[in-house]
Amino acid sequence: MRRPDKGLRLTASRLLESWATGDRGKRPARAKRKLPQDARAEGDEAVEAIYDVIRRIPRGWVATYGQVAAMAGLPRRARLVGRVLQRLDPAIKIPWHRVVNAKGEISYSLSRNGGDAVQRRLLEKEGLKFDASGRLDLERCRWLD
Repeated sequence: MRRPDKGLRLTASRLLESWATGDRGKRPARAKRKLPQDARAEGDEAVEAIYDVIRRIPRGWVATYGQVAAMAGLPRRARLVGRVLQRLDPAIKIPWHRVVNAKGEISYSLSRNGGDAVQRRLLEKEGLKFDASGRLDLERCRWLD
């Protein structure tokens, strides 16, 4: 059986002591978490640039997240494109389904609630064919502006 480390015992004894005396003291301030770079607010200009690129993707073609980021003037910001699309307001009509990952696959996301199946249906409706492993042939269907 492992023995608890000394630090844990000290913390527990301080907690019991503060409870017994009723002196709870001031709680230490929570450390602010640094958000990852692509989770920070990028501003309306970056979001609009991403939307503009996606609006230009023609029917029957796809672009990758990285490709959209580069064309929007945000090189190496593929994750930002993904986050913008995750938070997309349904009232904004852009062909979000035409953006896939670098492997030609539909990126699975728990927050989409079945959106990956919808995306596949929409792409198939536009005439795109998936192989047995669920990938698109980017050599044939990648949009190059």
